[in-house]
Amino acid sequence: MIIGTMNTLAPVNGALRLADWGVIRAQGVDAASFLQGQLTQDVVKLPENRACLAGYCSPKGRLLASFVAWRADSETIFLACSADLLPATLKRLSMFVMRAKCKLSDASAEVTLFGLAGAAAAEALGGKVLAASWDVLTSAAAQLIRLPDANGQPRWLLAQPETTAAPALPPLSPADWSWLEVQSGVVRIVSRTVEQFVPQMVNLELVGGVNFQKGCYPGQEVVARSQYRGTLKRRAMLFDCAADLAPGQEVFHGADPGQPAGMVALAAPRPGGGCSALVEIKLAALDSGSLHAGAADGALLVPASLPYTIPADKA
Repeated sequence: MIIGTMNTLAPVNGALRLADWGVIRAQGVDAASFLQGQLTQDVVKLPENRACLAGYCSPKGRLLASFVAWRADSETIFLACSADLLPATLKRLSMFVMRAKCKLSDASAEVTLFGLAGAAAAEALGGKVLAASWDVLTSAAAQLIRLPDANGQPRWLLAQPETTAAPALPPLSPADWSWLEVQSGVVRIVSRTVEQFVPQMVNLELVGGVNFQKGCYPGQEVVARSQYRGTLKRRAMLFDCAADLAPGQEVFHGADPGQPAGMVALAAPRPGGGCSALVEIKLAALDSGSLHAGAADGALLVPASLPYTIPADKA
């Protein structure tokens, strides 16, 4: 199997309003129990001081959306997702509320999301840095969520009322934030990748986005079968490339021009030039040869290292 190299680029510091994210609000006494029957994560047991990753699947087990979920209060849960798929996701979720005492709405105009990263953010937060990934600190109607580190740098997601002033931090470019998101190894489903992946294909269960002990949800049988019957043949891996890459773009093995070996799940410009991407790939395609973007003779993909390990018995 191809061994990846490490990304050791300069630190990224500052804050950015995340215009490409949106927020769904689930509110009511049945909000948690409703989402429990829809998402891959155990939302009922989610405490107010923790956030989590979660997937929303079709009946075929393919991801329609991925979320960062957290409680604003005992009857309100926020779901942050890619803005380009929020309307369709909200519409589909709303179809299944039925008699549940849960109101779903687009809260993007009321809740502003900021990405914070690096030493400057840590210094500004002072004692609020939060030690563990997915810890949540709530104050003055805002939630600060500790995200997984990326490229050795700390990151936070800040959700606050739209009327609250932006964090007093240096501006962070959208490209730099997106690159850190890719480096974190956490795939965010976007409109171009809807229904392309079973959760394990993008390592969602490895980063804490799937609970195999909770009750049923759409696609649960497919997701469970992928986990427990045989070895997984596809995974998300990290690559660098000299050319631009985009979610939904097909990837080919140099010796097999006839069929794609995988698909770009998430991509971002790499500081200093080129691009980095999380690519869902056939593991057999990593054993030898080379991988290329768009065609078997396209731009070369250079393996890089994920920030977590893929267990041998799950690959």
